[in-house]
Amino acid sequence: VLDSGVDVLVEKPITRTLEEANELIRRAEQAGRILQVGHLERFNPGVVAAKAVTRGPLFFEIHRLGVFSPRSLGVDVAFDLMIHDLDLVLWMVNSPVKEVRAVGLAVLSDKVDLANARVEFENGTVANLTASRVSTEKVRKFRYFQPNEYVSIDFARRDSLAIRVDRDGPSPKIGFQKLEAATGEPLRAELEAFIESVRTRRPPLVGGREGRAALALAVRVMECIEHHAASVNLPLARSAGSSGEM
Repeated sequence: VLDSGVDVLVEKPITRTLEEANELIRRAEQAGRILQVGHLERFNPGVVAAKAVTRGPLFFEIHRLGVFSPRSLGVDVAFDLMIHDLDLVLWMVNSPVKEVRAVGLAVLSDKVDLANARVEFENGTVANLTASRVSTEKVRKFRYFQPNEYVSIDFARRDSLAIRVDRDGPSPKIGFQKLEAATGEPLRAELEAFIESVRTRRPPLVGGREGRAALALAVRVMECIEHHAASVNLPLARSAGSSGEM
């Protein structure tokens, strides 16, 4: 499609492998085409509101849990669910990844259904992420801490809350502020952003390189999971370097 001169909005993950991502990005740049990757959560009003007040986050605690469903069982949970949050953390931290540690289990399928990752960045920020598709309930919690502030995003309600310490006065007080967020559907906002990039030729919010960065981190998470699984004699079905999607 890119070779035919058409702009593209592709679903996440951008490709199955990093090599394919490199080729897709090269072709888009060579053809002068818009390449946007469907990391939908960036367009969630709660995320947009939180990003506006993000300044030097130091620690993330993230849970993305879902009940078991036959959907997407051909791909590991790191590429199906966790990749949403990996993309958001990369966007908010904007620092190279220093170290990744992760564990995961195949519970009800032959792929990794439950994963936990600890990602440390060069600037000292740490993100702890858990993704599961074998939970008894649906949970979408994205919380992070920055100097004198704690921010919580509710993906379902599409809003966010900032909790701050007010040191004015004789004793510190905790203040709660619901961040101002726009209304609207994230999917519609994503499509409108793509159309705007097509019309103006401005780079999209989530271009090929951002999509590749999220995929690269998800691959590192899976490689750590495989290394841990091998150390406890628990082989996994997936080979390193591929999201598994066909």
